[in-house]
Amino acid sequence: MTEAHAITLATVADAEVAARLQVDFAVEFETPTPAYEQLLPRFRALLAHSSAFVLLSGPPADPTGYAVVTLRPTVYCDGPLAVLDELYVVPSLRGGGIGTMLLRRAVDEVIARGGGEMHINVDEIDVDARRFYERHGFVNIEPGTDYRMLCYLRELDDRC
Repeated sequence: MTEAHAITLATVADAEVAARLQVDFAVEFETPTPAYEQLLPRFRALLAHSSAFVLLSGPPADPTGYAVVTLRPTVYCDGPLAVLDELYVVPSLRGGGIGTMLLRRAVDEVIARGGGEMHINVDEIDVDARRFYERHGFVNIEPGTDYRMLCYLRELDDRC
């Protein structure tokens, strides 16, 4: 395993790196995101809480990617339900296995924390991301059905 592929659990001390990666992700894909100054305290709080974790790939000073996972109770299984909120690999290193290693480690970490299911929201037009997740066993059609699952959103205030 090369240094670019080393996967570590982030700590509160890594909040600045995680916030920077989140901004990089949003800029690259032209998606709205809170400003770095807003993200930093949010990542600090997230990393300090047991209901979430962040994985970093590569050297801590110059990470090559990250994954953000949140956990919540659910009635559908005994352990928490996980949501992969973000998975990002710097553009120049895509296709080299870092995303796969981040995703596998995220799944392993959720299992280690007693999780029973993981959800991932993907834009319908992002065919590459959908194929990536499907290669790793994620589906948007549950076994025994012939229709896709959808995700509905509604922002409740301007804090997001």
